[in-house]
Amino acid sequence: MSDRLEQMTSVDTAWCHMERDDNPMMITGVLVLDRQVDIDQFRELLEKRLLRYNRFSQRVVEQDGKVFWEDDPHFNLDNHLHHIALPDPGDQAALEELVADLASTPLDFRHPLWQFHLVDGYQGGAALISRLHHCIADGLALVQVLMSLAEEGWVPDKKQDHPPKAQNLVESLTAPFRKLAQQGAHLGHELVEEGMELARHPEHFTHWLEEGRHIAEELANLGMMPKDPNTRLHAELSGRKRVAWADPLPLADVKELAHQLEATVNDVLVACVAGALRRYLNEADRYIKGNIHVTIPFNLRPRDEPIKSLGNRFGLVLVELPLDEPDAMKRFQKVKAALLESKSSAQPRVTFGLLELLGYGPAALEKFALDTLSDKSSLVMTNVPGPQSPLTIAGARILQPLVWVPQSGHLGVGLSILSYAGTVQFGLISDTSMVHAPNRVVRYFEDSFRELQTRAFGNRGKVVDIH
Repeated sequence: MSDRLEQMTSVDTAWCHMERDDNPMMITGVLVLDRQVDIDQFRELLEKRLLRYNRFSQRVVEQDGKVFWEDDPHFNLDNHLHHIALPDPGDQAALEELVADLASTPLDFRHPLWQFHLVDGYQGGAALISRLHHCIADGLALVQVLMSLAEEGWVPDKKQDHPPKAQNLVESLTAPFRKLAQQGAHLGHELVEEGMELARHPEHFTHWLEEGRHIAEELANLGMMPKDPNTRLHAELSGRKRVAWADPLPLADVKELAHQLEATVNDVLVACVAGALRRYLNEADRYIKGNIHVTIPFNLRPRDEPIKSLGNRFGLVLVELPLDEPDAMKRFQKVKAALLESKSSAQPRVTFGLLELLGYGPAALEKFALDTLSDKSSLVMTNVPGPQSPLTIAGARILQPLVWVPQSGHLGVGLSILSYAGTVQFGLISDTSMVHAPNRVVRYFEDSFRELQTRAFGNRGKVVDIH
């Protein structure tokens, strides 16, 4: 083992420990390209732009119960870049089958935890499939890394998902827990230092108490949440995945509908997800009693933060989906209210802090906490902002990007929403035991959007053909 070891952060360690044979902790991405790409040109692109990040030439090793990054002494790009042809007829179904097979196959921990598959013959062009372990980076970081390969380059908007104050709160609220976990022997000294700081600035004490109260309340709320209904979304994992995705949806149409409904784009899209899941589960399970929750990653860093160290910097928020509401507009209003409430929730900070603590603790404790949280949710959904101008990679234009994050614990369904070049992409990944026909869910998502359009605009001719 190399002497040059870098200890993995506690949060990244937590994601590393979540790896299961039947549920790999792997972010899967697909870029649909308008033409085939020269493999040597793409290899050179990876060498120049991807390998500047150390993580892509480092492997994961464990020593004395701790997890480290180690430079791979036998690193070879050929272990991570594969060039294949899509079987005939080269249509979306064939690509979905290939993506599903790769998403079901864990990465090799003997090597750095990533792979690219350049696929020729997809609808007259090509596709690029990426696989990246969650301990390297979160979904937002992966999108930025993928888009940084583009010839035009890409810097995300300066808009933040969370105000800068929250960044400081994350640090201030989790730092004491980190100290307790890492330096328990020095507890008395740390308490004296904290006491001296509060004596110098008593106003900090009031602020600390208030924030502590919010954190305690949120922890209690999470603990008291009942389990989600026992639908097929909580079936036993099979370890095999299926994927499906919709044709790009015009972002202008989504914005127009959101404006008509006095809501956000996210409100509209999540309401469409609720409508699609309600219809699918009612068909599959005959009757849905009660609502389910969706786990949504919540970014805790500025979107324009330079990607230097990658890693995971997000919390989780559980949002209720009103599947027991048959009326589309009433269901939309309930989704809107739930999302509004989540914006002021301390859940993202609480879950980030919990992940940080669990990364320091034994794997058994992490598994127990993860299974407990998994019981309170039924699926994972991401909504990642991408570039709003078309990009090209190695001379090929990106037509459609898709990214799916893994589903931790015994969750096995993931939904992905990604904006790009004036369009919205929607895709689904699922364990085969939970969603047998993912294309039906995708179709129902499109139908739910049309239904909301019809209800919002009436007969004023605003309903569009998504295809």
